[in-house]
Amino acid sequence: MLVKLSKDPMRLFDDIWSGSQLPTAPAFKVDIAEDETAFHIEAELPGIAKEQIGLNIEDDVLTIKAERKQASEDSQKDYHRIERTYGTFSRSFNLGEIIDQDNIQADFEEGMLCITLPKARPAGRTKEIAIN
Repeated sequence: MLVKLSKDPMRLFDDIWSGSQLPTAPAFKVDIAEDETAFHIEAELPGIAKEQIGLNIEDDVLTIKAERKQASEDSQKDYHRIERTYGTFSRSFNLGEIIDQDNIQADFEEGMLCITLPKARPAGRTKEIAIN
Protein backbone atom coordinates (compact mmCIF):
# COMPACT_ATOMS: atom_id res chain seq x y z
CA MET A 1 0.00 0.00 0.00
CA LEU A 2 2.81 2.40 0.81
CA VAL A 3 4.34 1.78 -2.61
CA LYS A 4 1.04 2.72 -4.26
CA LEU A 5 0.76 5.84 -2.12
CA SER A 6 4.31 6.90 -2.88
CA LYS A 7 3.49 6.87 -6.61
CA ASP A 8 0.24 8.78 -6.24
CA PRO A 9 -0.83 9.85 -2.73
CA MET A 10 -4.33 10.80 -3.94
CA ARG A 11 -5.09 7.11 -4.65
CA LEU A 12 -5.80 6.76 -0.93
CA PHE A 13 -9.12 8.51 -1.58
CA ASP A 14 -10.09 6.61 -4.75
CA ASP A 15 -12.26 4.11 -2.91
CA ILE A 16 -13.84 6.73 -0.69
CA TRP A 17 -14.71 9.33 -3.30
CA SER A 18 -15.44 7.37 -6.45
CA GLY A 19 -19.14 7.07 -7.04
CA SER A 20 -18.85 5.80 -10.59
CA GLN A 21 -18.04 2.19 -9.75
CA LEU A 22 -20.65 -0.25 -10.95
CA PRO A 23 -21.79 -2.91 -8.52
CA THR A 24 -20.31 -6.31 -9.23
CA ALA A 25 -23.09 -8.23 -7.51
CA PRO A 26 -26.73 -8.51 -8.66
CA ALA A 27 -29.13 -5.81 -7.49
CA PHE A 28 -30.68 -8.26 -5.03
CA LYS A 29 -29.67 -11.67 -3.80
CA VAL A 30 -31.60 -14.93 -4.02
CA ASP A 31 -31.40 -18.39 -2.51
CA ILE A 32 -32.73 -21.27 -4.60
CA ALA A 33 -33.58 -24.60 -2.99
CA GLU A 34 -35.36 -27.77 -4.05
CA ASP A 35 -37.36 -30.42 -2.25
CA GLU A 36 -39.38 -33.40 -3.53
CA THR A 37 -42.35 -31.34 -4.67
CA ALA A 38 -41.06 -27.86 -5.57
CA PHE A 39 -38.29 -25.36 -6.13
CA HIS A 40 -38.12 -22.44 -3.71
CA ILE A 41 -36.72 -19.00 -4.47
CA GLU A 42 -36.16 -16.55 -1.63
CA ALA A 43 -35.25 -13.03 -2.77
CA GLU A 44 -33.95 -10.33 -0.43
CA LEU A 45 -35.75 -7.08 -1.20
CA PRO A 46 -35.18 -4.83 1.83
CA GLY A 47 -36.72 -1.38 1.79
CA ILE A 48 -39.11 -2.24 -1.01
CA ALA A 49 -42.89 -2.23 -0.64
CA LYS A 50 -44.96 -5.13 -1.96
CA GLU A 51 -46.58 -2.77 -4.48
CA GLN A 52 -43.17 -2.02 -6.01
CA ILE A 53 -42.53 -5.68 -6.92
CA GLY A 54 -43.58 -7.32 -10.17
CA LEU A 55 -43.50 -11.07 -10.73
CA ASN A 56 -44.33 -12.56 -14.12
CA ILE A 57 -43.66 -15.46 -16.47
CA GLU A 58 -43.10 -15.08 -20.18
CA ASP A 59 -41.87 -17.88 -22.43
CA ASP A 60 -40.92 -20.10 -19.47
CA VAL A 61 -38.84 -17.32 -17.86
CA LEU A 62 -39.75 -16.11 -14.37
CA THR A 63 -38.84 -12.44 -13.85
CA ILE A 64 -38.72 -10.63 -10.53
CA LYS A 65 -38.77 -6.89 -11.10
CA ALA A 66 -38.61 -4.28 -8.34
CA GLU A 67 -38.13 -0.57 -7.91
CA ARG A 68 -36.41 1.15 -5.01
CA LYS A 69 -36.96 4.89 -4.96
CA GLN A 70 -34.58 7.31 -3.32
CA ALA A 71 -36.33 9.72 -0.95
CA SER A 72 -36.51 13.24 -2.41
CA GLU A 73 -35.08 14.74 0.79
CA ASP A 74 -32.02 12.49 0.41
CA SER A 75 -31.27 13.91 -3.04
CA GLN A 76 -30.38 17.24 -1.42
CA LYS A 77 -27.65 15.67 0.72
CA ASP A 78 -24.04 15.79 -0.42
CA TYR A 79 -23.21 12.08 -0.34
CA HIS A 80 -19.65 10.82 -0.19
CA ARG A 81 -20.65 7.26 -1.09
CA ILE A 82 -23.85 5.53 -2.20
CA GLU A 83 -23.74 1.73 -2.06
CA ARG A 84 -27.44 0.98 -2.02
CA THR A 85 -29.07 0.42 -5.40
CA TYR A 86 -31.89 2.73 -6.48
CA GLY A 87 -34.09 2.54 -9.52
CA THR A 88 -35.61 -0.41 -11.34
CA PHE A 89 -33.84 -3.75 -11.33
CA SER A 90 -34.73 -7.34 -12.14
CA ARG A 91 -33.56 -10.94 -12.17
CA SER A 92 -34.81 -13.69 -14.47
CA PHE A 93 -34.85 -17.46 -14.08
CA ASN A 94 -35.43 -20.07 -16.78
CA LEU A 95 -38.19 -22.45 -15.66
CA GLY A 96 -38.52 -24.94 -18.49
CA GLU A 97 -41.27 -27.51 -18.59
CA ILE A 98 -40.65 -29.04 -15.17
CA ILE A 99 -42.64 -26.32 -13.34
CA ASP A 100 -46.41 -26.34 -12.84
CA GLN A 101 -46.86 -22.70 -13.81
CA ASP A 102 -50.56 -22.62 -12.87
CA ASN A 103 -49.83 -23.26 -9.18
CA ILE A 104 -46.89 -20.94 -8.44
CA GLN A 105 -47.26 -19.15 -5.10
CA ALA A 106 -45.52 -16.03 -3.84
CA ASP A 107 -45.45 -14.42 -0.39
CA PHE A 108 -43.76 -11.21 0.69
CA GLU A 109 -42.97 -10.44 4.31
CA GLU A 110 -40.34 -8.29 6.02
CA GLY A 111 -38.30 -7.71 2.87
CA MET A 112 -38.26 -11.37 1.75
CA LEU A 113 -40.06 -12.55 -1.36
CA CYS A 114 -40.64 -16.32 -1.13
CA ILE A 115 -41.71 -18.04 -4.35
CA THR A 116 -42.77 -21.69 -4.48
CA LEU A 117 -42.50 -23.31 -7.90
CA PRO A 118 -44.26 -26.69 -7.77
CA LYS A 119 -42.79 -29.40 -9.96
CA ALA A 120 -44.98 -30.60 -12.80
CA ARG A 121 -45.92 -34.22 -12.60
CA PRO A 122 -44.50 -36.13 -15.55
CA ALA A 123 -47.08 -37.70 -17.77
CA GLY A 124 -47.49 -41.19 -16.40
CA ARG A 125 -48.52 -42.79 -19.64
CA THR A 126 -47.32 -46.22 -20.50
CA LYS A 127 -47.21 -47.22 -24.10
CA GLU A 128 -46.54 -50.61 -25.58
CA ILE A 129 -44.27 -50.60 -28.58
CA ALA A 130 -44.70 -53.29 -31.18
CA ILE A 131 -41.57 -55.09 -32.31
CA ASN A 132 -41.37 -55.87 -36.01
